[in-house]
Amino acid sequence: MELMHNRCAGLDVHQRTVVACARVVEDDKVTEEVRTFETTTTGLLELSAWLESKGCTHVAMEATGVYWKPVWHILEGHFELLLANAAHIKNVPGRKTDVKDAVWIADLLAHGLIRGSFVPPTPIQDMRALMRTRKQLVRELARNTQRIQKTLEDANIKLTTVVTDILGKSGRAVLDALVAGETDPHKLAELTRGRLKAPREKLVEALRGHVRDDHRFLIKLHLEQVDSLQKAVRELEARVGEKLDPFRNNVAILTTMPGISDTAAAVLVSEIGYDMGRFPTAAHLVSWAGLCPRSDESAGKRRSSRIRYGAPWLKTTLVQCAWAAIRTKDSYLRAQFHRLKSRVGPMKAIIAVAASMLTAAFHMLSTGSEYKDLGGAHFDRRDHAKLAKRLVRRLEGLGLKVTVEQAA
Repeated sequence: MELMHNRCAGLDVHQRTVVACARVVEDDKVTEEVRTFETTTTGLLELSAWLESKGCTHVAMEATGVYWKPVWHILEGHFELLLANAAHIKNVPGRKTDVKDAVWIADLLAHGLIRGSFVPPTPIQDMRALMRTRKQLVRELARNTQRIQKTLEDANIKLTTVVTDILGKSGRAVLDALVAGETDPHKLAELTRGRLKAPREKLVEALRGHVRDDHRFLIKLHLEQVDSLQKAVRELEARVGEKLDPFRNNVAILTTMPGISDTAAAVLVSEIGYDMGRFPTAAHLVSWAGLCPRSDESAGKRRSSRIRYGAPWLKTTLVQCAWAAIRTKDSYLRAQFHRLKSRVGPMKAIIAVAASMLTAAFHMLSTGSEYKDLGGAHFDRRDHAKLAKRLVRRLEGLGLKVTVEQAA
C-alpha cells in the first residue's frame, strides 16, 4: 500500500485525556511512539510541542462529541488536521484499547485512508453556535407556550379557539389579567385589542372557565419563562447581526430564493459556510446534508432507499424552507413538488425539493449570482411529448378514445 505521509499522528480523544501516536518513517523503518496527555490547555500545548518535535505534518482525530474541538483549536495552524467520522475508521473487532485506536488512526492517515469531515473556519463555527442556540431557545419558547395552553384547557379557558397567538397583545393581556385574579369573562373580553376572528359572544363564552390558584401560579411561572426566553432571543439576534457583517452579501443572495428568509439564510451560511470549494460538487453537499437516498445494495437488490443520516440542523431548516417555497405560485419548486407528490408521496417530494434548494444554494454561493426561477411550466416544456402521452393514457383510462393531431 502506498505511503502518503512519512510523519503523521493519530489522536484518540476523550474527555480527560488524549492518546497520541506519532508515526515516523525513516529509511523504510517505521517507528511508532505513543503518549497520553491531559485535555487541559497546558496538556494540549504539551501535545502540540511533542508533535512538532517529532516532525509531524498531518494529524487525524475522531469526531467524538465536542471533545475534539479544544484539541482542534490548539493544533490548528500548526499541522494539517483531519477530522474523521468515527463510523468510517472503525478498527478490526477484537482487543480494543485507547493505544490501539491511536495507532490504527495513525496507520490509516499514513496511507491516505481517512476522508476528512467538513470543519468550517472559526468565524463560521461561532455563528453556527449562535444560530443553533437561537433555535433551541425558540423551541423552548414554543414548549412553554404549549404548557400555557395545557393549563388553560385544564381551567376550561378556550383562549386558543378565539385568539391566534396567545402571546400576542390580546392574548397576553388576558393572561396577565387571569394571573392577577380576574375571572369575569366580560371584563376579560374587554382587554382584547384589534380584530379577532371570533364574535363578542363567542369570545365571552371562551373566557368563561374555572380558574384555580394553582392555574394562576403555573401561568405566571410560564409567562416569566417566556419573557426571559424572548429577551435571550433578542440579545442573540443582535449578536448574530454583528457576526453576519462579513457574510452579509452571501445571506442577501440566498434570500432571493423562494422560501428562504433572513434567518434561514443565516442558518444556511452558518452550517455550510460560504466557500463551496470544500465540496467537489453539489451532489457531495446534498449527500453530506443527508438529503439523498442511502446506498444500501446487496446481491443486486436495493435493500433500503431511506435518506442518509446527515446534518440534522441543516436538514430540518431546509425542509421547513421547502414547505414555504412550494406555496409560491408558478415556481419551479412548486411544480417539482406536485410532479413528485403523486408518484412518491408528499414527504419524499418535499425532501426532493429541499435537495434542489440546497443544490441551488451551492451554485449561488459558488458564483455569487442570485436565484433564477425556471418557472412552473419548466417540466411541461422539457417533457412536452412525454406529457402528451401521459395525458392520452389518462383519458384512455377513463374509457375515452383519443385521437391526437398536431396543431397548425
